[in-house]
Amino acid sequence: MRSWVCISTPNGTTSWGTIMTATYTFDVFSSLDGFGAAGGDWTGYWGKQGPELLDHRLDLYREEQRMVFGANTFRAFTQMLAPDSGIDEVRDPWVTRMTTMPATVVSTTLREPLDWPDATVVSGDAVDVVARLKKESDVPLRSHGSLAMNRALMGAGLVDLVQVTLFPVITGRTGLGPIFAGAADFDLELVSQRTLDRHIQELVYRPTLHP
Repeated sequence: MRSWVCISTPNGTTSWGTIMTATYTFDVFSSLDGFGAAGGDWTGYWGKQGPELLDHRLDLYREEQRMVFGANTFRAFTQMLAPDSGIDEVRDPWVTRMTTMPATVVSTTLREPLDWPDATVVSGDAVDVVARLKKESDVPLRSHGSLAMNRALMGAGLVDLVQVTLFPVITGRTGLGPIFAGAADFDLELVSQRTLDRHIQELVYRPTLHP
């Protein structure tokens, strides 16, 4: 990602130049009505997953990236990944691959060592942490879930891509985690789209704060 900056030279003059920053992708699963999860008898992926989705997810996570999590999502992941959780979806290959990737966890309550092979806890405001990561990271950044954190990052202009995997369900009665509740307003530029297993839509957008 290329950003314009004002550069001061040794002789006191200034000029405009560019720096490369790591691309940050907010990766989220959603029902048609905008919920990130559901209660009741819904299972993982709302029971709509198929081989194309799972293969595509593994391809996405094969790329070298750094994961970024908020504390609540990280706790939820580690609980689901526990051997006695009984949740089959956490054994999917893309999830296994994700757990081997380096991760930054933004938290003021968690302490190292974490139950994750290569995770670092960074305290402080998520906006400051991610702004610094975007400047320093040699690989793209990706966050799965972490809704409140990513809403704040979108509002600060730090999210380059919003990748929504849209499942063919409406969960008006049992929906949990309204993804964009309380978020700012955004215009969205469609970057790519694909259909998986004939009924799942992946939509990738570039967000811009609406004036």
